[in-house]
Amino acid sequence: MSEAQDKEIAVTGGKIAFVDYLILDDPPYLQAQECTSCGARYFDRRNACASCFEDQFRSVAIDQEGIVTSFSIVQMGPIPYVSAVVDCAGTSVKCTIMNVEPSPEYVTLGMQVKLMTYSMGEDSEGTEAIAFGFEPI
Repeated sequence: MSEAQDKEIAVTGGKIAFVDYLILDDPPYLQAQECTSCGARYFDRRNACASCFEDQFRSVAIDQEGIVTSFSIVQMGPIPYVSAVVDCAGTSVKCTIMNVEPSPEYVTLGMQVKLMTYSMGEDSEGTEAIAFGFEPI
């Protein structure tokens, strides 16, 4: 179990990651749980590896840059956005591509992108929720 899964969330007036695997260091990064037996990586909590069924994991930092391997322009809602899978040195990350026109003219397979964070808003106590996406390099 990772430290992020063990810790209690008691933040007031600060910043909190929207997902446990976003680490808000300087610079921010994504952290996966890697199976110590076969090397499979997961962002969500696991009791056992889906690839080899072992139950030992270690936390590993994911590269902050990658390439778009799949994308879809989602037209639902008032503003279209780009949902994508980014390959970060062998680790696939499902994400939103930010700061780009949601059009095949601007988003391409193989496009180089980097991790970025953004505010999703604040609660009544001033705690800011921080999410991640990727943006073109």
